[in-house]
Amino acid sequence: MCPRHVPIFTHPGRSGSELGMFPELNNLLNTSPDRAEQGKLTLLCDSKTDGSFLVHHFLSFYLKANCKVCFVALLQSFSHYNTVGQKLGVNLTTARERGQLVFLEGLKSSVDIFFHPQEEPHPLRFLREANAGSLQPLYEFVREALKPVDSEDTTWRFPVLLVDDLSVLLSLGLGAVAVLDFTHYCRATVCSELQLKILWRKSTGRRDRSLIYQYKIQDKNVSFFAKGMSPAVL
Repeated sequence: MCPRHVPIFTHPGRSGSELGMFPELNNLLNTSPDRAEQGKLTLLCDSKTDGSFLVHHFLSFYLKANCKVCFVALLQSFSHYNTVGQKLGVNLTTARERGQLVFLEGLKSSVDIFFHPQEEPHPLRFLREANAGSLQPLYEFVREALKPVDSEDTTWRFPVLLVDDLSVLLSLGLGAVAVLDFTHYCRATVCSELQLKILWRKSTGRRDRSLIYQYKIQDKNVSFFAKGMSPAVL
């Protein structure tokens, strides 16, 4: 079962997507690619700031950990994530070709939905529905992408789901109930059935029994620390 312990990272400063992986953050979370934990939910909440560098960090982290990753990218293009990933030591194109990475590119898919006929149900078909009220096709896409496949040549350590970011769904016209249902079913199904790691990012969120970590960026360095545990001025 997924624990209710949810790390949340906040910072009232600037983006750090150009930064590499953070050993200090791994130490704070007591983890590393060779001993990554499964069955956990991580929520990234950023308000009045850009926490995208943490998404890049976790994406490269779990690819290096040899995990099967499903990435629902609603905010940026594949080329953007791949460019940053290469700076962090991973190649998303290679990972996708070898079956390690399943990448849903929301920006490109939205164009295909509106301007190209769809022979099969699309995960983002709600974009064409006047009164979209369900994300079941997106949920089915996630479940299908992460279920074990006997024919795969490589055995991945465990599956990981990343979504960047949930608030985009709200801005596209989905109701809060539909988004909450989607997160609930993903968490209940993939965390319990598949025992994976799941990571969400959204602009704001309710914090229930959360550990809050803060970080400070200076030049090309970043420091992470538990709230109230550092004299650093934010």
